[in-house]
Amino acid sequence: MSVVAQVERFVAMGTRIELHLFGSGFADVLVAARRAIESVDDALTIHRPSPTTAVNDGLLAGRDVAIDDPVLIEALIAIQAVHALTEGLFDPAIDHRFSGAGWGDVVFDSRMARIAATRPLALDFGGFGKGFALDRACAVLRDAGVVSACLSAGESSIAVVGEHPLGGGWPFAIPHPLLEGAVLVELELLDEALSISTTVGAGTHAPERAAMIRPSDGAIVTAARCAVVVDRSGGTAEALSTALLVADDDRAQLLLDGGPTRRFLYDLSQEAAPTVDVARMHAA
Repeated sequence: MSVVAQVERFVAMGTRIELHLFGSGFADVLVAARRAIESVDDALTIHRPSPTTAVNDGLLAGRDVAIDDPVLIEALIAIQAVHALTEGLFDPAIDHRFSGAGWGDVVFDSRMARIAATRPLALDFGGFGKGFALDRACAVLRDAGVVSACLSAGESSIAVVGEHPLGGGWPFAIPHPLLEGAVLVELELLDEALSISTTVGAGTHAPERAAMIRPSDGAIVTAARCAVVVDRSGGTAEALSTALLVADDDRAQLLLDGGPTRRFLYDLSQEAAPTVDVARMHAA
């Protein structure tokens, strides 16, 4: 069976992006999907001047800030929702430089497109931005009639549109971040997104990677863990996988049991232990 594939590869959001679209006649759509991801990068980055850095300058100075970037407004609305969904465990305003500050100190008026904070703080969307960007790109593809596509942002954020080009779900094997050749879990995705977050492995040593901080007490999380979440929304999957990493045992179990999505949390402190024994899982 012959399958026509179109591929776009580029760098954005500090990682390698790959867009694989199956079907003919979609060259312009692939470019539009790339532009959707790049627009998120332009809006949410804190590594160069952007609408987010402009907001952060105002919040750090104690000012009320007007937001004129529609992508940033959409992201902040999504952040409000996932902050509530994770009971505050995903918090883009947590920063060890501003002890005690967090999203709870943010006053965001989506109707008036204004944001303020009751104490100095700054926003860092972290991995959420990658999932949010893939969501926007998938929306572009679906709106154009694409029925089969696979998008990835690095090796930790993946989204698929429709079925695999050969039919059925898209199969993925999630590798153990410490044991070469070992697999944590095998999954199939169908019109879904996947997020992998971990405190160990090569990717955790990147110089720009922020520390994992538990919002409830400000502690930096160093326990060897890996979280895997599947959700219809890439942004939600990213928020949930981050929340699982920083949660204490009781709150992690609530998140594992708290929704229809597939959520997995692995204790990697015993590197040589069989993964079936070290995994705490919730599967729909």
